[in-house]
Amino acid sequence: MDSSKILDILQNGNVVIPLYLLKKIKEFKLDMDVFVFLMYLHHLGNKSLFDVNRFSNDLNLSVEEIMNYISVLTDKGLITIDVSPNDKGFMEEVFSLDSFYNKWKMLIIGDIEDTTEDKDASSIYDYMEHKFGRTLSGSIDYEIVHSWLDNNYNEDLIKKAVDEAVSNGVSTLKYIDRILYEWAKKGITTVEDLNKSNSSSSDNEDLKSLDEDIDLGIMDWDWFDNEEDE
Repeated sequence: MDSSKILDILQNGNVVIPLYLLKKIKEFKLDMDVFVFLMYLHHLGNKSLFDVNRFSNDLNLSVEEIMNYISVLTDKGLITIDVSPNDKGFMEEVFSLDSFYNKWKMLIIGDIEDTTEDKDASSIYDYMEHKFGRTLSGSIDYEIVHSWLDNNYNEDLIKKAVDEAVSNGVSTLKYIDRILYEWAKKGITTVEDLNKSNSSSSDNEDLKSLDEDIDLGIMDWDWFDNEEDE
């Protein structure tokens, strides 16, 4: 489909594209013409009659073009063609957009989870700056905080690790990472676990003596070598 046909379809009011989906078009990995056709089907409504001639007339496209778009969408698992009885009991073909709507739902859920993680990272970031009494270095530090969350470290436990580092007079993210790593080895994943732990004072001394060449064990962050201890 050339761009002029897409423009005609949009101008004639045959297709309404939600702004959210327009921003997420790359997620569907579709050419624009196929995506516009998918939006047309969405506009008709799920479980509507599968009528190729109607599609062709509405969009001023050939039946061959319509069938090509349907083939792409079915191959990608975004639509299915089902047979079901109509109001009069006669069997007829309808198209189902259930798979497309499930994909749409998962995109929204993913955005919500990303937003939640960003809030958690910001909370930890602000907490460290408050505890350290200084501004952190920026994007690299923020990536480290995100990596902790990605590795399922509890936000409250991370803050406890920050407290532990500050109490030992150390304010580097590498040191905090090592604390989290040592706790994880002991099965400590929550603040409740930490409170029940019988960590000895010698453990803290061992942590305090760690130098910049320590093997972090859980993540291979080359850029840690560039971090300056204070």
